[in-house]
Amino acid sequence: MTDSLTVRDNRTGQEYDVPITDGAIKAADIGKIKADDDNPGLAVYDPGFVNTASCRSSVTYIDGEAGVLEYRGYPIEQLAEGSNFLEVAYLLVHGSLPSKAEYDAWVHDITYHTFVHENIKSFMEGFRYDAHPMGMLMASVGALSTFYPDATNLKDADNRHLQIVRMIAKMPTLGAWSFRNAQGKPFVYPDNELGYTANFLSMLFKMSERDYIADERLVRALDVLFILHADHEQNCSTNAVRSVGSSQVDPYSAVAAGVAALYGPLHGGANEAVLKSLKRIGSKENIPDFIKGVKDGNERLMGFGHRVYKNYDPRARIIKQAAMDVFEVTGTNPLLDIALELEKIALEDDYFVSRKLYPNVDFYSGLIYEAFQFPPEMFTVLFAIGRTPGWLAQWLELVQDKEQKIARPKQIYTGERTRDFTPASERWA
Repeated sequence: MTDSLTVRDNRTGQEYDVPITDGAIKAADIGKIKADDDNPGLAVYDPGFVNTASCRSSVTYIDGEAGVLEYRGYPIEQLAEGSNFLEVAYLLVHGSLPSKAEYDAWVHDITYHTFVHENIKSFMEGFRYDAHPMGMLMASVGALSTFYPDATNLKDADNRHLQIVRMIAKMPTLGAWSFRNAQGKPFVYPDNELGYTANFLSMLFKMSERDYIADERLVRALDVLFILHADHEQNCSTNAVRSVGSSQVDPYSAVAAGVAALYGPLHGGANEAVLKSLKRIGSKENIPDFIKGVKDGNERLMGFGHRVYKNYDPRARIIKQAAMDVFEVTGTNPLLDIALELEKIALEDDYFVSRKLYPNVDFYSGLIYEAFQFPPEMFTVLFAIGRTPGWLAQWLELVQDKEQKIARPKQIYTGERTRDFTPASERWA
């Protein structure tokens, strides 16, 4: 028996059998339901696309109820423990883990493309001293499209691959230079003797020393953070990349749209909000009053709960351990004690458990970034660097998907109709 949904239109008494495929029905099938031939078919009203699938994807799987996150079928826990960011980037883009030869070639190509054109440097130096690093990143990513006009040749697989390599390679350079601009420090060129994440830290923090060698524990912790942020299904920024990419624009412009979406506080700024909340609590002694304020509706428990996860965010457990590793190097943060106590209460108190308010990935990431001495405005830049392979994997899937069309959502018009225009000479008389 074919899976289907039987819909009865009570306006006409007519019944429709709507096929169900992969747990979904096609919006076009709903559009066939009409009161009469003179009226448009039914549309689905879904602000925020909370229950509307815009694509088929094999990149990332999430089971929010069970707290499961997989990249190309591999559990995030296994990847965070045994892999590294560039290998995970290869997995997301290519769909499989690389052989030794494939991995070496991938790392070589990305390392080779870490430098940017000197005109990009001049472009970034033109920003004010107080320019937000995320605004600089967004603009400079978009500017890359003017340096690689061949990127619009989307049908050439080799050309697509080249643009993907370029984008992953140059994001840390652009991110680090955005940081240095805000610090009033000279830009540091890539050091291709270093690995991806170690090179990024060098471009961020190198001063007068000949070589900047970061502590391996810090390199590994940041690498893990990049892995955890590498993709997360059809979130706001990924949807922006796919929507803009559906016009067949070059990938730099599409990724710039993703950066713009991530710029917003509801998407990329949650970990900064966690830090502000922890600092406002001030000490463990103030936690009971804060919890009471949450229950009374006067406070917000930042870093808990998630739009998708109704269980413990699997990334939160990993990032908590990464935080402990970082504090071994940098020294503990007094805010950590507050965070640990809040987590303990939230996991035991029925008020939070019944509402499935578990810690999410943002709860500890802000503490890690602060331990690295990143200002809060850099947090989303770090997020964007980690998310770039996911954006590109989703973009690549989009441009090869024969079912995809240029994004053009329907609307429900609520304005006035058929009004008669009165010339200004009469209106103003």
